[in-house]
Amino acid sequence: MKIESFELKRIQLPLVTPFRTSFGVQTVRDVLLVFARTTDGVTGYGECVALADPVYSEEYVDGAEQVIARYLAPAVLAGGGVTAADVARLTSGFVGNRMAKAAVEMAVLDAELRSAGMSLASYLGGVRSTVEVGVSVGITATVAELVDVVRGHVEEGYRRVKLKIQPGFDLEPVAAVREAFGPDLLLQVDANTAYRADGLALLTRLDAFDLLLVEQPFDHDDIELHARLAERMRTPVCLDESLTSAKTTAAAIRAGACEIANIKPGRVGGYLEARRVHDVAQALDVPVWCGGMLETGVGRAANLALASLPGFTLPGDISGSARYYREDITPPFVARDGRMAVPTGPGIGVEVDEERVAGLTTRRQEIAR
Repeated sequence: MKIESFELKRIQLPLVTPFRTSFGVQTVRDVLLVFARTTDGVTGYGECVALADPVYSEEYVDGAEQVIARYLAPAVLAGGGVTAADVARLTSGFVGNRMAKAAVEMAVLDAELRSAGMSLASYLGGVRSTVEVGVSVGITATVAELVDVVRGHVEEGYRRVKLKIQPGFDLEPVAAVREAFGPDLLLQVDANTAYRADGLALLTRLDAFDLLLVEQPFDHDDIELHARLAERMRTPVCLDESLTSAKTTAAAIRAGACEIANIKPGRVGGYLEARRVHDVAQALDVPVWCGGMLETGVGRAANLALASLPGFTLPGDISGSARYYREDITPPFVARDGRMAVPTGPGIGVEVDEERVAGLTTRRQEIAR
């Protein structure tokens, strides 16, 4: 398959409600979309999940756009006939920038599979036609507001809820949600690296609430501290920001710091590396689930395909489109009774509304041979 050009489009998508975590508040998604056009007239779609600012990781959307336009896209175009499996090799000379590389790989992979008439789920080795999904709830102004928000999602049929926490907003809100909805609600928490070593004792008190897991309480590079927490807690410790590849995942598991793994394709450099992370975790008997980055329907479709692999035994952060956007750039995804269908069409399995994308575009550029 020959890629004729890449087109980069920046779009602005307002969120239905602000989404607050320990590192900031998002009200609008500044999304970078990557379109891979083949010489045969096929278009593949990719989405870069980098945030507007380098707060989740060192990557941010302006930087990702520049890296793709200046380095990654030209390297792939110079490769001649390529497949998605070639993208990592062709871009290996450029250090880091995993989210940017993942977006390019995703666009190439989508074009490749559309040309072959194969779904992404089939290509990755998916075994499910539907996957269980959950919802991630941001930090709210009050505990009462949090309970109301969770109630709405439970009434929508979600059976797993993730609460964002930070110092000063942790034990009380978790206790209130557990009391309001009882032991049957699958409940987990995510700190997004907000705690330090002096929070070890407080975090162990979360054991009282029968949680599925506590996610990434400490800095991404503090594997030892996560291992210490895992020794002290009954609740499994899950890593997110720390896991940047299959290699780092294996090391964290062997260090006793990762009892459950959150897999985000953008964070590890693409869906092919995400599959390798899944395989490593499965070999080491560690369950995995698919994390979310407030993706549009492009990324959401691909995440559903990934979550259909056998090792994804916990509900992922792949809630319905309406949870985030009043109008998406693909047909909306709808969760029914806490489950969502895996797309079966070629590639990511959904069509992008390019007319709507054009209306939302704030900047575009083309990189051709």
